[in-house]
Amino acid sequence: MPEQVQFEELSAASGRRIGVATLDVPKTLNSLTLAMVEGLLGRLAQWQDDDAIAAVVLRGAGEKAFCAGGDVQALHASATESPGGPCVYAETFFEREYRLDYLIHRFRKPVLCWGHGIVMGGGLGLFAACSHRIVTERTRVAMPEITIALYPDVGGSWFLNRMPGRTGMYVALTAAALNAADMQSTGLATHYLHSSQQQALTDALCAADWQTPDAGTTVARVLASLGDQTECGVEGNIEPQRRLIEKLCTGDNLERVVQQILADTTQNPWLEKNRAALAAGSPIAAHTIWEQLKRSRDMSLEEVFRFELMLSTNVVRYPEFAEGVRALLIDKDRTPAWRFADVSAVPRELIDSLFTPPWPENPLADLGVS
Repeated sequence: MPEQVQFEELSAASGRRIGVATLDVPKTLNSLTLAMVEGLLGRLAQWQDDDAIAAVVLRGAGEKAFCAGGDVQALHASATESPGGPCVYAETFFEREYRLDYLIHRFRKPVLCWGHGIVMGGGLGLFAACSHRIVTERTRVAMPEITIALYPDVGGSWFLNRMPGRTGMYVALTAAALNAADMQSTGLATHYLHSSQQQALTDALCAADWQTPDAGTTVARVLASLGDQTECGVEGNIEPQRRLIEKLCTGDNLERVVQQILADTTQNPWLEKNRAALAAGSPIAAHTIWEQLKRSRDMSLEEVFRFELMLSTNVVRYPEFAEGVRALLIDKDRTPAWRFADVSAVPRELIDSLFTPPWPENPLADLGVS
């Protein structure tokens, strides 16, 4: 079986090397499996401790995607094999994936992510964790978890809460698609390059002077030399609708915000698609997202990943998730039998149960402990 992640160490100036990790399953849009996560965890930990490695590049094979997310069908199989849990594969996947995301967030060297093409779900978790987050004119980003009764995990509690105003809540509830301009305006992307510059970026990193003590400054110079642009020239969706988004997401309860979004009649294809996604999404997931972002607002990064592992474990054990994946990705009938008709019908005790730890000790209790 071919390796799903390709690892290279490219010779650079000053006797240093550039570590390159390429997600290499283009047929599945480089969707993450447990084996891929384990491979990345091991190699990145090794590179972090190797003084010869100056910086790391994370990218996806093919022209269509960096990474379309986790292998949701494998998670579905785990959930249906053990209704009510423990769902061993799924829960192990989440625990290892969050360790990987955390490692990249806290990496002691620059990590550049080439976010070309589709960047969704778990792919966005990897991208958002990197120190240098590069988008191109073909970048397409989304967190569509509400459509399968999940929620934006992989550190979404961290980066969605740091988007301007209420844009993070809006994107999470509506599965809104973002382009390069949206990624820049919300702070999710740090740099823009044209897709034709990928090899030039690699060559420039290899040619850079890595004798300076601050590797981040070296990377910034490399990106500037390639004409990194603060404005990509692509028309965004969020900024033109920013005032409306703030208005629609104003309110102290989910029912009001959902009603406001669904009642909006603005004739705009992007807004219309977002309304449709919210209307068709899981009412339980809408509550989960609302509570997720509210409860995690002041958490540390370590607390965020422990919090998300608790929540993901409970969500995957609850049958709504398996039904969402069945309807969207297995049978593809797009008619999920959600347990409740709308957000007003979801009982508070059910939501509270999803935010109750399912085990005596969190498997990520050691995160950040030296």
